[in-house]
Amino acid sequence: MSQDVLVINSGSSSIKYQLVDVEAQAAIASGVVERIGQEVGSVTHTGPDGKTTLEQPIPDHETGMDVVLRLFSEHGPVLEPSVLRAVGHRVVQGGDVFGGPALVDDEVYAAIEALSDLAPLHNPANLAGIKAARHAFPDAPHVAVFDTSFHQSLPAAAYTYAIDREVAAEYKIRRYGFHGTSHKFVSHLTAELIGKPVEEANIIVLHLGNGASATAVRGGESVETSMGLTPLEGLVMGSRSGDIDPAVVFHLQRVAGMSTDDIDVLLNRKSGMLGLCGLTDMRDVHKAAGEGDAAAATALEVYYHRIKGYVGQYYAQLGRVDAIAFTAGVGENDERVRAHSLAGLERLGIAVDPARNAGRSSQPKVISPDGAEVTVLVVPTNEELEIAREAVALLG
Repeated sequence: MSQDVLVINSGSSSIKYQLVDVEAQAAIASGVVERIGQEVGSVTHTGPDGKTTLEQPIPDHETGMDVVLRLFSEHGPVLEPSVLRAVGHRVVQGGDVFGGPALVDDEVYAAIEALSDLAPLHNPANLAGIKAARHAFPDAPHVAVFDTSFHQSLPAAAYTYAIDREVAAEYKIRRYGFHGTSHKFVSHLTAELIGKPVEEANIIVLHLGNGASATAVRGGESVETSMGLTPLEGLVMGSRSGDIDPAVVFHLQRVAGMSTDDIDVLLNRKSGMLGLCGLTDMRDVHKAAGEGDAAAATALEVYYHRIKGYVGQYYAQLGRVDAIAFTAGVGENDERVRAHSLAGLERLGIAVDPARNAGRSSQPKVISPDGAEVTVLVVPTNEELEIAREAVALLG
């Protein structure tokens, strides 16, 4: 039986997709549909024929999936129903309902929809992709893989907020965590790379991209993570504030006259590195800081300070750390972030070798010195492969 899985990551105005050969652990084809619902959409498909691009109106996700199918048909590989083992879907919020992947039927679809209050920007978009793909592949099994599932192993002390317990229960307020698919993939691969059974490894994963999160993994399970009820909590991100005193919200309402929606936009879209220095791409921030931009220099210090604080906190929670893994766009490609985020932690057995740390890395590599108590690595993430694996595992 084929082990090919079509992985779909549907956003509000996009569909990212990848055809994954699980046995070979490789992508056969990939692409993205962008600007769905705008006057002109764009599509990029990479397959056996190379890269194909086109522009046309794409009013909705159903049309987007039709275009994807046409590109597979015209430029390969052909997606016959018999070729697909499954269609895997990234879903952001599984709440406390889904502790692992789920075979999508009408009941599961409704359960994901019911969780949309917890992820209003993400779950409805994920459902649009699921709906379109179920129409396009009615005979293939569809599997939802949730960003939050890996963090369902969090102990109560880690996921409970210290607010009125009845209010928390009624409105499902707790730490859910996100980027779980990436944290699971990277932590399990890191254990393999350092030669320890995953059940015996204590690992801190730093997923640093435009969105950023840290997770403490003990024995292959998440025991603490930085994102909370939503992806806003935790590390400084491209445009999200990360940790902030909740009273800032009340202050802005009372003193600045800002509405709830105004503050939502401020903290999610106009904060983080963008709010601190007007830039979100770390390459631009480094360049500006190097040219004497004080705001950019301060933004970097805030960014490093927050990461270092979480590393220390998670070291304390784990008691022993075998490895720290950097991953995602910034973590894999920015040597300065890696070096500065761990600087000064030598007493904890954490150090970065400048020569090993230099440059980007498309392959896993160790960047700590020989003999270091804690192995520091760069481990490129592969969420699509993890989603495909989980889909195949669910189907047996």
